[in-house]
Amino acid sequence: MLIDINCDMGESFGMYELGNDEKMMKYVSTINVACGYHAGDPLVMRRTVELAKQYGINVGAHPGFPDLMGFGRRRMTATAEEVENYILYQVGALQAFLHAYDMELSHIKPHGAMYMMAMENDDLAQAVLNATEKIDKRLPLFALNNSSLARLGQEQGFNIVFEVYADREHDETGSIVMTRKGADYSDMNERARRVVRMVKEGKVITHDGKDISLKAETVCIHGDHPDAPKLAEAIITHLRNENIDIKAGFLANQTQ
Repeated sequence: MLIDINCDMGESFGMYELGNDEKMMKYVSTINVACGYHAGDPLVMRRTVELAKQYGINVGAHPGFPDLMGFGRRRMTATAEEVENYILYQVGALQAFLHAYDMELSHIKPHGAMYMMAMENDDLAQAVLNATEKIDKRLPLFALNNSSLARLGQEQGFNIVFEVYADREHDETGSIVMTRKGADYSDMNERARRVVRMVKEGKVITHDGKDISLKAETVCIHGDHPDAPKLAEAIITHLRNENIDIKAGFLANQTQ
């Protein structure tokens, strides 16, 4: 079996440093790079792309709302047209840096509140799809299980990649419980076992104790917790013990 492990990176800004980017690159197969709206800046974007090339990691865009103070996790009133243009603007910036290093964009994963709103609202989901189609409809697009983005994307022939989370709780729809506080890292082995179950069995216990089915094609580990590298190491150890390799299998599904 194959599973992709992804991590949000490039979220430092100016003199502010956030995340364990280089440490996390030892464990993941794919990264989602902030494009300057919720976090990141040109220097950070370039350095992140440079490191990803050094480590041989796939690089996707992580566009969000223009909300540096709220780290893109606050819901904003934005029209579908605005969301589409936000994505085009940010992905274009990252593509320029990738071009400078002779690299290709591997996927798109909206960030934070934009991501969650596109999962719940058909109009905003369609805005994400419209932007992706203008960039390259073949690009894999990360989405949560049973979401508007996944449903509309599959109906329209997009390459939808189903994402689950190692360090967030899921609800009964397969979505996640959004929090600005982060995750409980007190039992990393338990979190690692939960990831293995999602990958092998397509099952997870929700935040309120229900056992649900979901599809796991990529697993997100947030890199901004001090112990994130330890959690990533525990997850990879458990996955490999079950003969599950870490690789972005969704790229094989990309239409040529």
